[in-house]
Amino acid sequence: MDPERIVTHSDFDGLVSAAICSNVTGCGRIIFTGPSSIARAEISIDLRDIVCDLPYPLECGMWFDHHAGNREELRLRGIDIESIPGSFSEERSCARVIHNYYISGGENLPAYFDNTVAEADTIDSFDYQSIEQWREETPGKLVDMSIKASFPDARIRTKYYSLLVSLIRDMPLEDVISEDEVENYIAEYRREEGKIIELIDKCHLFYQEDLKREIIIVDVTGLRRKPRIIRNLAYLVHPSALASLLLVPIFRAGVKTNDFSVSMSLSMNMAGTEHGKDISEIMRSLNIGDGHPGAAAGIVRCRSKAEREKKKEEVLRRIWELWSGMD
Repeated sequence: MDPERIVTHSDFDGLVSAAICSNVTGCGRIIFTGPSSIARAEISIDLRDIVCDLPYPLECGMWFDHHAGNREELRLRGIDIESIPGSFSEERSCARVIHNYYISGGENLPAYFDNTVAEADTIDSFDYQSIEQWREETPGKLVDMSIKASFPDARIRTKYYSLLVSLIRDMPLEDVISEDEVENYIAEYRREEGKIIELIDKCHLFYQEDLKREIIIVDVTGLRRKPRIIRNLAYLVHPSALASLLLVPIFRAGVKTNDFSVSMSLSMNMAGTEHGKDISEIMRSLNIGDGHPGAAAGIVRCRSKAEREKKKEEVLRRIWELWSGMD
């Protein structure tokens, strides 16, 4: 049966993953979401859907992923991963998993997908050797910047993401970034970035036992309005950090809840070193989320503001303990 929808993660890797699947299957209807929506079964998914870069739902037609925690979740549910149509592999990006799957199956993919998937590998795994390399404006990085721009509302954001999928599907990234709408959102992101850095500078701190200032923590849970924040920009505020940790309040239907998200990544200063740090293992140990060894995220649910503050202290303490114990 031909797929009717592609359900994918709303980040650069997810958009590239959808573009490859769309190229092969001809499916042009794309649904963008995040891992928590899949985990809570907020989206109805059936055997006519392809799911990319997200946890495995109750069922689907094909599933592509690369997160170790999602494989472990299947094991706990008693589901044989080999029985699921699609492919799973702990690659640097889900786009790489999908690209390998279709190439090995004999599909004749466009040659420009080679560079596109290579960019997805680097961006999704945050595989940079220096701040200078990270800040280099490659075509993939520019597209990723446009995704991070502000949008007037969810409908316009979804429309733009759908446009990006079709552009990434049909042309090299070098041509994608020359499209007028893409250029406009790249410019919009550039206008916003300075304000985000100012907010990080105002809201950052270090755990009390972190005497060497290894982890820069950006806590914006006290803000009343939904903040525009990008975790990795913390490295411009504290370049010597080994990792960044972001705490952000969860908003639902525009209303602030007591829940908060936790996201963390290793900095470029860890590249090429033997360190033993695994951020995804930290999130799994806390039982709040998953990700990659170099970057991961999760959600902490709270019934009250007082519980939020208590859990926030516990999370920071446990993260520091787990971090310090990884050699």
